[in-house]
Amino acid sequence: MHTPMVLIRWVLLVSCCWLTACDFPPMESSQQGFRGTGMVEIDNPEDIERLAELNPQPVLPPVPAINAGPKASEIYQNVQVLGDLAVPEFVALMAAITQWVSPEQSCNYCHTANFAEDDKYTKVVARRMFEMTRAINSQWKDHVADTGVNCYTCHRGKPVPEYIWFEGHEMPDTRGIAASRAGQNLAASASAYSSLPYDPFSALIEAPDGEVQVASTTALPTGLAASMGSTESTYGLMMHMSESLGVNCTYCHNSRAFGDWQQSSPARVTAWHGIRMARDLNAEYLAPLQPVYPANRLGPTGDAPKLNCSTCHQGVNKPLYGANMIENYPSLSAYFSDSDSLLAYTGMQVDDDK
Repeated sequence: MHTPMVLIRWVLLVSCCWLTACDFPPMESSQQGFRGTGMVEIDNPEDIERLAELNPQPVLPPVPAINAGPKASEIYQNVQVLGDLAVPEFVALMAAITQWVSPEQSCNYCHTANFAEDDKYTKVVARRMFEMTRAINSQWKDHVADTGVNCYTCHRGKPVPEYIWFEGHEMPDTRGIAASRAGQNLAASASAYSSLPYDPFSALIEAPDGEVQVASTTALPTGLAASMGSTESTYGLMMHMSESLGVNCTYCHNSRAFGDWQQSSPARVTAWHGIRMARDLNAEYLAPLQPVYPANRLGPTGDAPKLNCSTCHQGVNKPLYGANMIENYPSLSAYFSDSDSLLAYTGMQVDDDK
């Protein structure tokens, strides 16, 4: 009769010994809001050290703006995006981009022997990425501020960024009461291996009208099923954001009033713009490249690779710990929506139809 109790005591004793043998480092905490609101960020020094190794400060040789002399489009053929740059700046920027994206493959990753040709899909994609980078740095300052981004922010010396995502492919379902998973209960890193939807991105990051919400703002809301589905997808997205930035919920939210903007930290506003930026970039720049990619670069359902928070942040709340990515590359922060703005910046007139 006493065997179960003895066993329980033995398990407790072994557990206590195991716990006391662990040498947990003292945690570091920082206040994110008013005292007593639970807005405290707790960091493990071992995690900080590990992330520092994964996010080394980049070597960013300066490429100063040079407006004198002939433009790249006047000297080289088929320069469709960076033709507004003077030749020395253009050549220096191309060299920097090679180091950021394809240091081992060099120029051959995008170019053939005839640099003007568009025979390689990588060159077509790179051209669109230049446009996307300029759009981020000029149109999304509410998220990237003056720190900005360049190719290294995502690529880190790799031709394909390590953190990209595809639409979740259909998994086989069982029969009977468990016939439909509703996109849940599969171990997926996207939702921190929880029982939440394993693809929170399609509805909330890719779709331009996705609703990011948890609690209704009205009593007895209608459409309960839709509301629950939105809530679960939102929780999945929040888990992804927490993992991507290496922070907990109170980095943005007040734990006693998650939905109240007045009691949230400024980081929540930055994150709000980040979600909308991701939607815009996926819809306008990344998803439309699907026809350009070969089959081996597409996802299980045939969609193009897309970005999410991890693509840039990679475990830290500011990509590369806030290193300024455009200070030395002013040409990557310029965005020209028409020939008049280009003329004002460079003195160069272009045809709006090109």
